[in-house]
Amino acid sequence: MPDAPPTAPVLDQIARRSSAEEIFDYLCLPYDPQVVNVARLHVMKRFGSYLQDACLSALEDDAAFLAARDCLLRAYEDFVGTAPRQVGVFKVFADQKAKRFVGLEALRLAEGTK
Repeated sequence: MPDAPPTAPVLDQIARRSSAEEIFDYLCLPYDPQVVNVARLHVMKRFGSYLQDACLSALEDDAAFLAARDCLLRAYEDFVGTAPRQVGVFKVFADQKAKRFVGLEALRLAEGTK
């Protein structure tokens, strides 16, 4: 069995946390509890995506901590003042966003061209 790729200690610490709030606290980030309550899963999913792109295992511990903090801040800010369904993190919302809206005016124009 091949060895698992190395992980940054900060990722181990994040994995030990049992809630989004604990992760915010560990990374020393302030947050609006209402934003987290409404968009918790969305923020955490986006945070995971940002972490994957960050390659933390290649960084020194302090730099990895700051990079993880930045990833969570970016993920959180993606949802401040925006409804989670508008961002489309989960497939069901992304699929809805991709559907094109056809307004009444377009339908009336199409009807008139027959």
